[in-house]
Amino acid sequence: MKLELYQIDAFTEEIFHGNPACVVPLKSWLPDEILLKIARENAVAETAFFIDNGDSIHLRWFTPEIEMDLCGHATLATAHCLASILNYENTRIVFETKSGELTVDVKDGFYYMDFPSRMPEASTLPDTISKSLNIQPKEVFKSRDYVLVYESEEEVKNIQVERSILDLINLDPGGVVVTAPGTDSDFVSRYFTPQSSILEDPVTGSAHCSLIPFWAERLGKDQLFARQVSERGGELYCENRNERVIVAGKARTYSSGYLWIE
Repeated sequence: MKLELYQIDAFTEEIFHGNPACVVPLKSWLPDEILLKIARENAVAETAFFIDNGDSIHLRWFTPEIEMDLCGHATLATAHCLASILNYENTRIVFETKSGELTVDVKDGFYYMDFPSRMPEASTLPDTISKSLNIQPKEVFKSRDYVLVYESEEEVKNIQVERSILDLINLDPGGVVVTAPGTDSDFVSRYFTPQSSILEDPVTGSAHCSLIPFWAERLGKDQLFARQVSERGGELYCENRNERVIVAGKARTYSSGYLWIE
């Protein structure tokens, strides 16, 4: 079986930046174990598989380890694949996913993703996470992910994680977000996923489902510009809409080709 395969860098205008995702169009669903093996073989943080049903697109996301409930950068990559490579006619793309109906509006090179809001609540930090960090947070919150709040962008950039300790905790399907006010952005973040093949995710759209309402309330503004300050880095244009959030960014196609399933 011959399948198309695209690798796209999301939340960036430059190749080798942002978050790489693989996108695989399908005519019908393959067994989950095959989808997972493809994701492992691709060896990027997420592989998106989709089927075009005409009025909507059935979209699923797989890490090399599990199927995810929501993934921002792979959704953006899929929208970019449809709009810029596969000549999808509609400027609004409707995805049917595990997180319900998600829409992406395509305009002027940007992809505006409409996602559920996940306001984090005050929480306590598990000892395992605390011991894995070289710098302790000022505040701790929790939604799907732990959201750790720091004083400054410099602190977030200087955080080091002891993987052997962090991997002792299972947050499936969540992770650990570290965040602070930005110097040339409204806020910055980094994202770590214990027990995964890729410890630090370069740019994490789904984490902003919690970061956007949190910083919107704290900063008193609904339009926000965010940076993920990983080694690759990424830019996210955000809007708080109460029960929903808009996460927007650009993308670049890195490669296209085929894979063979025999």
